[in-house]
Amino acid sequence: MSKKLNTSERIKQHKPIEVWRSFDGTWTWEVYKKYQTPANEAKNPYARWFCIVKTPLTSESGDMGDVYVEEIKRHARKISSESGGKHKRR
Repeated sequence: MSKKLNTSERIKQHKPIEVWRSFDGTWTWEVYKKYQTPANEAKNPYARWFCIVKTPLTSESGDMGDVYVEEIKRHARKISSESGGKHKRR
């Protein structure tokens, strides 16, 4: 059984939970931490994920920080998932 990685370890090892890409392919969100369950996210318009965001306006390594879930889902589609979409609550 593999050890569960914390957010810092995920970033160092470049192992995001999910990856989302904009419909035009120019933006990428690598999700490293989710703060709520999907059910709670659906009820919270300010739900957020900790991400590295890569855009034409950032450096190759992207910018790191919290992003509203609604913004990602409105402008992108999920292209990969570590756990097949499962989210475990802390």
